[in-house]
Amino acid sequence: MSKRKMVRLDAGSKRFNFRIAGLGFRDGYVLVHRAVHETFWSFPGGRAEIGETSEATLRREMQEELGVDVTVGRLLWTVENFFHYEARDFHEIGFYYLMTVPPVFPFHPSEIVHRNRDGKNDLEFKWVPATVAALKALDIPPYFIAEEIETLPETSRHVVWHDGDLDRA
Repeated sequence: MSKRKMVRLDAGSKRFNFRIAGLGFRDGYVLVHRAVHETFWSFPGGRAEIGETSEATLRREMQEELGVDVTVGRLLWTVENFFHYEARDFHEIGFYYLMTVPPVFPFHPSEIVHRNRDGKNDLEFKWVPATVAALKALDIPPYFIAEEIETLPETSRHVVWHDGDLDRA
């Protein structure tokens, strides 16, 4: 993790977050990850740092987490997401990009393909079918993306979304 400051504002039980994520596809699958202590998955990415562009954030996060240089494509969604997580109410601005993961990154259709262990937020990565049914079964916020995974927007869309309580069992 970089030592630069990240864009995250805390006010007691409320938090503002600026998150950048990428949707990387291969052979009809999309790459997802989760913290090993979580039940839900997410699209890989991370928090923007002060003075860093969103595209640079995605490239940096993928280099840190996957050890590869991704190509950042077009912006798919800008999402204002509101949710409850770990006893906090979040207001998150998320940029979701199309990205190309290089062929050197492993692919397997049914197994964990990569682990990133840093002792604090251990992550695991896997490829899942890029279908509505597969993403709905996986539990992957923001939940509207599951509905649109088979027909990605041709131009960037702005979405206001409420994911609800992510602490639910």
